[in-house]
Amino acid sequence: MTSAVEQAVRLLARCYPWPVGENAELDRSLGFLGSDLCPETVVRAGYGAALLCLPVIVLVGVVVPTGATLLVLGCGAAGALAVVHAIHSAPHTLATARRTRAVGEAPALVSRAILRMRVTPATETAAAFAAETGRGPLADSLGEHVRRAAGGAGSGFHSFTAEWDEWFPALRRALLLVESAGTAPDGERERALDRGMAAVLDGTRDRMAEFASGLQGPATALYAFGVLLPLALVAMLPAVRTAGASVPLAAIVVLYDLALPAVLVAASAWLLVRRPVTFPPPSVGRDHPDVPSRWWPAPAAGLVAGAVGWLSASGLVAPWTGPLGATGTACGAALVVYYRPITTVREHVRAVESGLTDALYQIGRRVEAGDAVESAVAGAADEVAGATGEVLREAARRQRRLKIGVREAFLGEYGALATTPSTRARSAAALLALAASEGRPAGGAIVAMADSVEELAAVERQARHEVGTVTGTLANTAVLFGPLVAGATVALSAGIDTGVTGTVGAPGATETVGAAPAAGTAGLGLAVGAYALVLAVILTALSTGLAHGLDRALVGYRVGWALLTATATYLAAIYAVGIFV
Repeated sequence: MTSAVEQAVRLLARCYPWPVGENAELDRSLGFLGSDLCPETVVRAGYGAALLCLPVIVLVGVVVPTGATLLVLGCGAAGALAVVHAIHSAPHTLATARRTRAVGEAPALVSRAILRMRVTPATETAAAFAAETGRGPLADSLGEHVRRAAGGAGSGFHSFTAEWDEWFPALRRALLLVESAGTAPDGERERALDRGMAAVLDGTRDRMAEFASGLQGPATALYAFGVLLPLALVAMLPAVRTAGASVPLAAIVVLYDLALPAVLVAASAWLLVRRPVTFPPPSVGRDHPDVPSRWWPAPAAGLVAGAVGWLSASGLVAPWTGPLGATGTACGAALVVYYRPITTVREHVRAVESGLTDALYQIGRRVEAGDAVESAVAGAADEVAGATGEVLREAARRQRRLKIGVREAFLGEYGALATTPSTRARSAAALLALAASEGRPAGGAIVAMADSVEELAAVERQARHEVGTVTGTLANTAVLFGPLVAGATVALSAGIDTGVTGTVGAPGATETVGAAPAAGTAGLGLAVGAYALVLAVILTALSTGLAHGLDRALVGYRVGWALLTATATYLAAIYAVGIFV
C-alpha cells in the first residue's frame, strides 16, 4: 500500500470512532503487504466510508424522479454495503494477488537452487544463490530465512518452505528434494535434483489445469448475465412504450452505468483472487533509462485524440455521440502513449529471453570441451541471432576492451544486462560468472540450465494456454462483440421507436426511454455507450489479469487499445445499422 492510500484509510477511520473487533486474517494480510495500518483502522475505515455514503444516497433519492426513487435508494444501500466489504477485503485481495505473483516465481527459484547444487552440492550456497539472483517477495522471503539460518545447521530451506506451504505445497516437496540431494551419494544426487525440478513443474501445471477447468462456468455466467442479457434488454425498451409504459432514463443509467459495472468488478475480483499462479511480465519502472521521464506526451495525445473523436463522431454518426467519442479516444490514446515505452522495454526483454536457451547450450558445450567461459561467450555470440546475440556480443566486447570478468561484463553498472530487467537472463549471467571460476565441471550445469530455461518457458506457455479460451473470449467481447452488439441495439431501438411514435423531437418530450426519439435515443445511446466502454475496461483487465496477473503497465496499455477499438466499433455499429433502419 502507498502512503497516500494509508492516509486515506486513516481519515476514513476517523469517521467511525466506535470500537471494533479484531481480525487475525486482516492482520496477516497487512503484515504481508508491509503496511503500518492496524486491522482495527481498516475495519473502522469501511464503516466510516459507509456513513459518508448515506448523505449522498439521500440527496440523490430526493432529486431523482419519483418513479426511480426506490430503485436509487435500494442501489445506494447496496452500494454502501459493497463499499464496506470492498475496504475490508481489499488488503486480503491485494495480499493474495501478491502471493500468486510470488508463487509464479517458484519454478525459477527452484531451478536456480538446483543449478547451483550441480556446481557445488551445498544447500547453504544453493539457497543463498537462489535468493540473491531473484527478485520479488519469494526471493526476498528466502533471503530472510537464509540470513536467519546463517551460522546454524540449516540452509533456510526448511523454514522457508513451511511458510509458503499453504500457498504452494509443491514448492516444499521440491526444495526438500533439493536439500536431500546435498547429502545424497554422487549417483543419487542428479536423480534427486531432477525429481525436485519435476515436482515444482508438475505442481504448477496441476494447479493451473485445476483452475482452468473450474473457470469455464463462472466466465460463461459472467459473459451471459453481464454482457448478452443486458444488451438484449435494451432492444426490448421500445416495446415497453407500446404497452403504454416508459422506463426513466435515470433507471437505465443506474442499472447500466452503476449497478452492472459494480457486479462485473466484484465478479472479476472473485475470479482473479482464485487464480493460483501468475507469471507476471518483467518489472519495468518509470526510472528505467529507456522510459522517458516527460509527463506531457500522454495528456497531449489524449487531448488531440479526444478532439478528433468528438468531431468525427458528431459529424459522421450523430451530434449526441460527440462526448462519447471524445471520452473513449482521449482515455485510450493517453493510456497507450503513457505505457508504450514500458511495453517496448518488455518486448526487448522477451526477445533476449527467447534466445537464452540456445545461448546457454552453445556456451555450455564449449565449456565442456575445455574452453574458458570468456572465450565461450565470444564464440557463442557469433552463432546466436537476435537480441540475445547482441547481448553476448556486447558482453564479449566489454571483456576484451576493459579486461573485466564475466560478472562485470554482464551485470556490472554498464554491463550488457544493466538495463535489461530479466530475472531469467540475470540468473543465467550469474551462473556463467560462477562457472568462470569452476572451469570444465560447470559446463554440464550450463547445459542443464539451458534445458531448465526451456522447461520454464514451456510451463508458462502451457499455463496461459490453459486459460486461453476464456481470456480470448473476454478480450474479443470487450473490444468487438460487446460494443458491436451495443451499437446495433441502440440503432435498432431508435429505428423501432421512430416507427412507433411517428415523430422526432415532439414538443413536451421527456428524457425517458421510449419517448421522443430525438431525446430518448441520445440518452439511451450515451448510457449504453458508457456501459460498452466500461465493459471494455473491465473485461480487458480481467482477461489480462487471468493470463499475466494484474500488472499495472500491461493492463493500462491493453485497456487503452481496448477503449480505442471499442469506441470505434460502437460508433461504426450505430452508423452502419442506422443506414438500414
